[in-house]
Amino acid sequence: MRIKLFEFNMLPVNTYVVWDEQTMDAAIIDAGCYFPHECDTLKQFIANEGLTVKYLLNTHLHFDHIFGNGFMYEQYGLKTCAHRADEDWLMDAPRRTRMFGLDFPGEPVAIGTYLEEGDELTLGTQVLKCIHVTGHSPGSLVFYSADASCLFAGDVLFQGSIGRTDLPGGDHQTLLNGIHEKLLTLPDETIVYPGHGESTTIGYERQHNYYLK
Repeated sequence: MRIKLFEFNMLPVNTYVVWDEQTMDAAIIDAGCYFPHECDTLKQFIANEGLTVKYLLNTHLHFDHIFGNGFMYEQYGLKTCAHRADEDWLMDAPRRTRMFGLDFPGEPVAIGTYLEEGDELTLGTQVLKCIHVTGHSPGSLVFYSADASCLFAGDVLFQGSIGRTDLPGGDHQTLLNGIHEKLLTLPDETIVYPGHGESTTIGYERQHNYYLK
């Protein structure tokens, strides 16, 4: 599995392109591209690498993580795969974006495929398993690859921190329980690719993350 990170800068969000090197089947995780030049950058990378985008995945549906979903639908005919519990956030995205003095790009695109705990998404020989970790948002998903020893954590777990829990549907203790029960049980060497900021590992966070003590 190969992974490419784009940090789009309207509200800095990590967008990941993940693909299988044998089939070149790819998934885009959290399309945060807002400006046209950001969309063009993502489109050009996909074309240059010769990728076939099979999935658009969302770790959750807070507005900063879905700015590029309309572009992905227009360009590749893909609707997001996400958890049903975040659907209200999707429909409310334009209003919440305006609270930051911004215009949401276009109209929110409905969820195309509902994902649940334990669902598996196949990219050639690679498998991404869905882990449902609530507390940041009701529908927060983590995508885990055992073969590549990595996970895409969205806003559940960060380097030295955890996701905020003061938004509607958030709960601090629920988030902590989910991280302890579902993520810290993974091998120490598992790389954590978060929705914002730098990557880390499960082992490092177990040892050093103040919130997980």
